[in-house]
Amino acid sequence: MRRRSVLAAAGAAALAVPVLGAAPAVAAPSASRRGRLEIRGVDISSLPKNEDHGAVYRTADGHRADPVQLIARAGVTHARLKVWVDPADGYNTKARILPLARRLERAGVGIWIDFHYSDSWADPAHQTKPAGWAGLDVAGLARAVYDHTADVLGALKRQGTPAQLVQIGNELNGGLIWPEGNWEHFDNMTAFLKAGLSAARDTTPRVRTILHLANGGDNGLYRWWFDNVLSYGVDFDIIGLSYYPFWHGPIADAAANMADITARYGKPCVIAETAYPFTLESEDDVNDIMNSPSQLTDGFPATPAGQAAWLRTVADLAAGVPDGRGLGYCYWEGLWTYRTGSGWDPTDPASGNAWENLALFDFEDRALPGLRVLGGYRR
Repeated sequence: MRRRSVLAAAGAAALAVPVLGAAPAVAAPSASRRGRLEIRGVDISSLPKNEDHGAVYRTADGHRADPVQLIARAGVTHARLKVWVDPADGYNTKARILPLARRLERAGVGIWIDFHYSDSWADPAHQTKPAGWAGLDVAGLARAVYDHTADVLGALKRQGTPAQLVQIGNELNGGLIWPEGNWEHFDNMTAFLKAGLSAARDTTPRVRTILHLANGGDNGLYRWWFDNVLSYGVDFDIIGLSYYPFWHGPIADAAANMADITARYGKPCVIAETAYPFTLESEDDVNDIMNSPSQLTDGFPATPAGQAAWLRTVADLAAGVPDGRGLGYCYWEGLWTYRTGSGWDPTDPASGNAWENLALFDFEDRALPGLRVLGGYRR
């Protein structure tokens, strides 16, 4: 995910792929279902930049606390950290991730690395080749993917904080490292994926690998993409999905898709990204992505209680995948509160935050009920 208005048209990111057969009908998850989730994660990629610009975090009753300790005490199992190659602001790099990984290790929170293979946001609408890789041919790009992946994961392992989960690419609907690795070139795309997967296993043999698409309710997209990728012999461990109700359709569609793809490919899945607003107000002068009642999902108001209810529902969605193949879920950028200078654009220090009303901390920096649900529900 990224801060962008184009995601409101995320259906276009499915690239008009052919529908290869409807998934079986599956009811929306029931809150009465029982089952522990192995992964109850939160993406905290923006935390180092936020803290460098003065962000503080508080308990629900207002006491200042270390945010890593806060998520650990809440019961969060994994923290997801995105990795860019050479970003303009120097964040989301190996140098920034290593000290954060030490904090997570000390707190007992697992590390989930999300490689974007770009200098900035990678998602269905953007998979921009790193500037430093511009002159490379396909073989050179595959080698660059291997070396970059091995460099980051190897450094994490050497300092005693190995990754438990790793994504080879982010929201890969249309491929990665465009144009060479776009959806029209599955041979190149899969060569890049294999390079990253090999680097992950060579450096961190016990790591579990994830291939991640957006549009979690679009079964046609998932069948088309994974059928093609698997036909090239790509071997991975977990299917990752982004599922935001305001972009990706009804809960029942996501449930049906998850049931179908886990059975079709014999692999577990994880909801790699989800979020919901606790208010439709904005703390800064940037118009937030979620700003209108028309964007809300029926039954889930934009309130702290509504956000917490969504988290329980998405946990039920993951737990409801047949045969225990739903591993859990991850809340996207739950610690990205508003601070001047900690905006979405790495090339523009004045860029704002369009996400602060979807964070797990309110405008007074206090932990919201959703954090307690994320870590504690289905624990």
